[in-house]
Amino acid sequence: MKFSDIWFSATAEADNGKLIFVTGRDDLNDTRTSGKYNERVEIYWHYTPAENGMPIDAEGELLETVLETLRKQMESKDHLAVLTGIYTGNDERTLVFYTRNSRAFGERLNEALAPFPTLPIELYVEKDSDWHEYLEMYEIKSFAE
Repeated sequence: MKFSDIWFSATAEADNGKLIFVTGRDDLNDTRTSGKYNERVEIYWHYTPAENGMPIDAEGELLETVLETLRKQMESKDHLAVLTGIYTGNDERTLVFYTRNSRAFGERLNEALAPFPTLPIELYVEKDSDWHEYLEMYEIKSFAE
């Protein structure tokens, strides 16, 4: 299965009024309805914010490197998982993946992150065969730039 590489960006506002940049993956209907990706894994990274609320430069570079490493590891080979959304703002970056198997995802996550220093991340896993989070995030596309 080949995943779309079409993305959209929009902004949202946190409950405290801080800006959140949302990057969502478009054109995933075939993937979503395939029935193969029924578990959602969210990775939360609490970062040190710059004055504008985005990550400080050094941490921002590390965030991007880790993002690309995880995307490559999860989406290549056997298509274990697909990255569907990235939320950055309010002192946190959240990566949202849908996976075929959360246990295998965790093992591959540990392998992918082994070369990096210990990172300030937390994981959340939930069954989401209807892709509720993705569909909710996708609603913001009409406001995309």
